Amino acid sequence: GVFRLGPNILAAFGEIHPRTLREMELRGGAAGFEVFLDAVPVPRSKDSGKARPLLRPSPFQPVVRDFAFVMAADVPAEKALRAARSSDKDLVTDVEAFDVYTGENVGAGEKSLALVVTLQPVEATLTDDRIEAVAKKIVAAVEKATGGTLRG
Repeated sequence: GVFRLGPNILAAFGEIHPRTLREMELRGGAAGFEVFLDAVPVPRSKDSGKARPLLRPSPFQPVVRDFAFVMAADVPAEKALRAARSSDKDLVTDVEAFDVYTGENVGAGEKSLALVVTLQPVEATLTDDRIEAVAKKIVAAVEKATGGTLRG
């Protein structure tokens, strides 16, 4: 097969013939590829394409916190996820919903939505005070967006 960009072939790939594998004393199947670097286009200018910034892994330990909110059953979980993500864009790197509960421990027409939030510091290890401050921002943002309250 080939990879093309318009009419230009950028790379070719395929399975290596069994006879060649025997001559190379290789067992099983194998594939090969060739990239034609001269065919790969160069960006026109420095600002013409938008590339993601270089990934720089943090040397600091991430902090993971769970939150459970009680809200109206018809509130989409995405509202809470979006609010938590935007509460502190420098530290909040991931937000996931991991549980939705409706039943006797929450009111009629309500649900409990549990979120797990990952905070990833890039400049220094997070102190307890900083973690608590970010947690308060997350709670305030989710409560405002959903009309819910922190389950306690």
